Amino acid sequence: MIKLIVGLGNPGAEYQDTRHNAGFWWVDALAQKLKLQLQHERAYQGLMARTPLNGQTLWLLEPQTFMNASGTSVAALARFYKIEPEQVLVVHDELDVVPGEAKLKLGGSHAGHNGLRDIHAKLGTDNYWRLRLGIGHPGVKSEVIHWVLKKPSPEQRELIHACVSRSLSAVDDLLSGDFTRATQRIHTSKPPRPKPPRPPQAPVDTAQPASTDTPPR
Repeated sequence: MIKLIVGLGNPGAEYQDTRHNAGFWWVDALAQKLKLQLQHERAYQGLMARTPLNGQTLWLLEPQTFMNASGTSVAALARFYKIEPEQVLVVHDELDVVPGEAKLKLGGSHAGHNGLRDIHAKLGTDNYWRLRLGIGHPGVKSEVIHWVLKKPSPEQRELIHACVSRSLSAVDDLLSGDFTRATQRIHTSKPPRPKPPRPPQAPVDTAQPASTDTPPR
């Protein structure tokens, strides 16, 4: 079962609406749903909230260390409250998933994500859960850094926020440890497919046809 949910992002108004902060967006939405206020906790270098839910205690955390040092915050809280790595869910932006979709997984590579890389190092394991929120890929590897630190288009932002809302329906399953059902809820939530453009209509010919009658003589 999940006891600690971590949203990844960068602190500061200049990063608030960038793709890299999708994890913050998700935790903010959950806090709002649960009517919780995240408060800065110096000991954990992050914004934190704690609440009893479904017979257990749930912690929410947004590290304020900047992305590359996220593990410092996560490890400090997890170790103090004796939360095992497999009881941790990290919500983060994912290049390899399209906007509007999300994927749940346990363990595996950090795939170059610097926040996950640091959590791997500070927890000493990759055996924690991840909720991968799709932000799409720019198509060129050299553009990735600029891509994640830019705001998504209005259309992509709408898809991402719709996905956040849908995936929140899996929270009870995550807390109870029913990861099969949680996965079904998250993975079967498909984004709406854009409608194909309508083909242009051919112009209507309003000219009168030429008469084929032979004029009288």
